[in-house]
Amino acid sequence: MRRPVVLTVAGSDSGGGAGVQADLKTITLAGAFAASVITAITVQNTQGVEGVESLPLAVVKGQLEAVLSDMDVRVVKTGMLWNEGVIEVLADAIQRYGIRDVVVDPVMVAKGGERLLEKKAQEALIAKLFPLASLVTPNIPEAEVLSGMRIEGEEEMLEASRRIRALGPKAVLIKGGHLKGEPVDLLYDGEPHFFRHPRLPKEEVHGTGCVLASAIAAELAKGQGLLEAVGAARELVLAGIKGALEVGKGRAVVDPYALTERELERGRVLEVLEAAFERLSSEEGIGWLLPEVGTNLGYALPLASSPEEVAAFPGRIVRLGEGVGRVASPRFGASRHIASLILAVMQYDPGLRSAMNIRYSVKIIEICSGLGLSVKEFDRGKEPPEIKAEEGKSIPWGVREAIGEGPVPDVIYDRGDWGKEPMVRILGHDPLEVVEKAIEIHRRRDG
Repeated sequence: MRRPVVLTVAGSDSGGGAGVQADLKTITLAGAFAASVITAITVQNTQGVEGVESLPLAVVKGQLEAVLSDMDVRVVKTGMLWNEGVIEVLADAIQRYGIRDVVVDPVMVAKGGERLLEKKAQEALIAKLFPLASLVTPNIPEAEVLSGMRIEGEEEMLEASRRIRALGPKAVLIKGGHLKGEPVDLLYDGEPHFFRHPRLPKEEVHGTGCVLASAIAAELAKGQGLLEAVGAARELVLAGIKGALEVGKGRAVVDPYALTERELERGRVLEVLEAAFERLSSEEGIGWLLPEVGTNLGYALPLASSPEEVAAFPGRIVRLGEGVGRVASPRFGASRHIASLILAVMQYDPGLRSAMNIRYSVKIIEICSGLGLSVKEFDRGKEPPEIKAEEGKSIPWGVREAIGEGPVPDVIYDRGDWGKEPMVRILGHDPLEVVEKAIEIHRRRDG
């Protein structure tokens, strides 16, 4: 079995969140084989860089020759190069071995302000490596240094990308996380391609630049075009930011495994929904809990952000005599209604990934309270007209109204409104937990 080889040439991060350590993890998870050349050893952790020690140039050169003479390296990805000598040796090796694609992450300064590239090496980076680069991936501060201009918005990003591309690389990706407002990245390959996403709660995460450049390199090595490679890499990084790991006392660390973990969860999500439905349908006489419109039971992937990442039952769960039945097996994207509820709740507590709607009555609310379940209400009569007018906005609004500044409850309900059936919504970490709550409510019916 063979995999395309990506060689990362970068510094070692003793904290494991960035540098060669992050590169190796990312390249592997993205489906390529990762080889490495270490240029320097940094003494750092999640709180910052305490020291840098460059390796002897002969050792760096020896690593390069050992890997490139033995392996069919498709892509070289660079990170912290530290000094002019390393840059010259690397540029020479890239040309001698005819490396097809080179992704240059122009690492100059750490997030804490520590220099990771000697000042005199900056000119060598531009003169020697940029003309060999398929892509250069500066953040805003780096792009300002490279372009010689201030960047405060998309127009300046575009002009800066033109200036940087004029220095030699085939394309430039300016990462816009440092900008105010909605983050936007710009890929410029002669034409501008803007990538946007909502600002995430944890934007200031350690290792994002290393992970992004490494993921792009892996995608290029697998044969993806540049635009597709950047899109796939951004998806991996955004998932990694959402799932950032609190491993130390300082900044959270991007998790390159988050996207893989989420995809691996797909099968388990469907299996748990199946098991939860079997548990629900085995409970005698539980059909009375279903509202007139029917019910649904949903379960979201970790870090879900769209209805397509929430599984539920197509056609809902319906009443069959005194029991319940279903139209079809669960699948992803089957119910925008239950998905909007779960996604809204996950904004407050990402661990609460499941929900089910049941009928409303005063008795049911009393039973919930008697079971020790926390209960909160929202008033549909107070729903703003602009919310009512836009499809899919009512439930997220109701969740915000019910939760407010407090903790997420076990149950959220409303008493209905004109044309809207009153409803109780049971929340939980997974469908089995949600169904058990519903069964307990059912068993207290005559209590």
